[in-house]
Amino acid sequence: AGNYAADLLPNMLSKKKGFPISLYLDARTQSTIEEFSTSNFVAIDNKQKKYVTPNSASVLPSITNKSLMQIAKDEGFTVEEREVHVDELATFDEVLAVGTAVVVTPVGSITRLNADGSETVYEFGKEGELGETTKLLYRKMRALQNGEAEDKNGWNVKVDIPNN
Repeated sequence: AGNYAADLLPNMLSKKKGFPISLYLDARTQSTIEEFSTSNFVAIDNKQKKYVTPNSASVLPSITNKSLMQIAKDEGFTVEEREVHVDELATFDEVLAVGTAVVVTPVGSITRLNADGSETVYEFGKEGELGETTKLLYRKMRALQNGEAEDKNGWNVKVDIPNN
C-alpha cells in the first residue's frame, strides 16, 4: 500500500490551479520525473519507437506498466526504464498515465510551474486526438484483460466458480 497522505496538499493545490493530476519530480534536484499522483508515467518516442518510463526506487511498481512494457516490446518498441529528465518532455510524441484504474490514459499537456512563477507547457500530439501508440497499447491491453486476444505470456488464469 502506498502512503497517499503526502499527496493530499500538493494535489489539492494543483486542482485549485486547474490541473487534474500532479507529476512528481525527484525530491533532491527536481530535474527527473518520478510518477503522476495517480499512476505511472510513460513517454513514447514514435520516431525511434521507444517506450520510456522512470526507474526510480520511489516509484510504486505497477503491474499495468510492466504488462505494457512487454506489449510494447512485442510491438517492436525499445523499452527504456531509466532516469527521465524534465527537459526531455519536449522530445516525446505521446505521454501516458498508466495504472490499474486508468489503464492507459493519454496526457495532452504538462505544465511545469517554475521556481520564478513562470510556466513551461509541454504538449503531446494533436488536441482532441489519441496518439497511434496510445491507441495500440490500450487496444492490446484491453483485449488481453477481456480474454479477446491470445495470452502469450500466461497472464490470465481461468477461475472456475463452483455452482451453489
